[in-house]
Amino acid sequence: MTAVDRLTMHHGPLPAADPPPDRVRGELRGVLGRFATGVTILTTGRDTPQGMTANSFTSVSLEPPLILVCVKRTAALHDAILTEKTFAVSILAGDQQDVAKYFADRSRPRGSREFETVDATPGQHTGAPVLAGAQAWLECSLAAVHDGGDHSIFLGSVLDIGRAESDDPLLYFGGGFHRVSA
Repeated sequence: MTAVDRLTMHHGPLPAADPPPDRVRGELRGVLGRFATGVTILTTGRDTPQGMTANSFTSVSLEPPLILVCVKRTAALHDAILTEKTFAVSILAGDQQDVAKYFADRSRPRGSREFETVDATPGQHTGAPVLAGAQAWLECSLAAVHDGGDHSIFLGSVLDIGRAESDDPLLYFGGGFHRVSA
């Protein structure tokens, strides 16, 4: 029996490990920060839209079309996605750093005022805001939710997609925003 066989035979949640000391958590953040990611705005809410900046986003499958996003359980958007069961992901362009900072700012307006200064259109299938000027966007229905420690892993079934013609993504690396230089 291989190690992979042993892993795939385990059914159910893995036992919880003791939390690492603060020093290890800080170092882990530094190590993970060495991985460059794109930057997205995750949105939900047809009647009262909500959004947040997220870089924990990835493709999962082309057939069927699935993506995933990870959202901290204490984030306001977490319960909203569970309630709405739909969401949109706008993949930010290089010139949208201010938008990323806005949705990362915990002191931004909430409720009906959250999107007053943001150029967005309700998604055709979800009603979740899709941001103007984004590199690309996806509308998704919530297909599954998995435990991810202090986060939930939301698996999205892709309902609709779109993309811009430009190739200028906003990146996050080492604790800061960056652009791809040609």
